[in-house]
This record gives sequence, structure tokens and C-alpha cells, in this order.
Amino acid sequence: MIRLENILTPGRSLVNVPGGSKKAVLEEVAKVIHPHLADLDQQTVFESLIAREKLGSTGFGNGIAIPHCRLKGCTRPISALLQLSHPVDFDAIDGAPVDLLFVLLVPEAATDQHLELLRQIANMLDRKKVREKLRTAPTGEALYQVVLDEQTGH
Repeated sequence: MIRLENILTPGRSLVNVPGGSKKAVLEEVAKVIHPHLADLDQQTVFESLIAREKLGSTGFGNGIAIPHCRLKGCTRPISALLQLSHPVDFDAIDGAPVDLLFVLLVPEAATDQHLELLRQIANMLDRKKVREKLRTAPTGEALYQVVLDEQTGH
């Protein structure tokens, strides 16, 4: 089973990311992830995330969004975690603005494994204590460590 700590890195765990708008945040996500996807340009990543949002917001509630999409040319699941400096409107289910984004990009031929990753992310972010730790993490390393601790049960 793929675990979250295997698809996320401290380098893709960012704190104090400027918000602005949903579009600006997704552009930032594309900028962060693009260097790790050899065959995909930043615009393709951004457009894929925007296209997925048009199907329905990935705003999960409680200030959380889980932007995710299938990507042609993506060979393995890859993720990023962003803590925003200011919450943005993400058309979330509960109407609350979003300040934490856990991004998941998967190969076009998505499998049950990818649904399992989404479930792991949703379950982790459903816990208030985890959200509080993520919101107060001072560095990208600390942000990543919260995920690591949750995955290993510390």
C-alpha cells in the first residue's frame, strides 16, 4: 500500500503560502509540483486542477481542500501540502474559507490505490487535532512531520 509519506516531501510541504484566490492558490500548487513531474509543464498541471474543480469543489469543509486530479504523463502519485497565510474562498461544502490544501495528483489510469490515498488524506484531515497541528506548523519540515507522525501513529 502506498503511504502518504512516500508521495509527500518536506520540499513540497509549504507554510505561509500567499492565498489571494482559488485560482492563484492552484497556480502556486502547479508551480510547487511541476519540477517533480519530468514530462509535464506547469500550465498542464494547473489546467488539470482547474478542470477538476469545475466538476465540483474539492473544498472538504473545516478550512480544508483536497485538490486532486488524474494526469496524463504522471507516472506515480505525487502530493503537496500547503498552509496558506490567509484563507481563500474555495466553494467548500460548509462555505468556510480554506487555509490548508493537501494536493494529490495521480496517473491517468487511477486505481483503487489512489482512492485509498484520498481516503487516508480525508481521514487524517478530519481530525481537529491534526488540523490544529498543521495550522500552527512553523516550517515546511514541521508540516511534513505532522503527516509523518499521523501515518506512523506517534
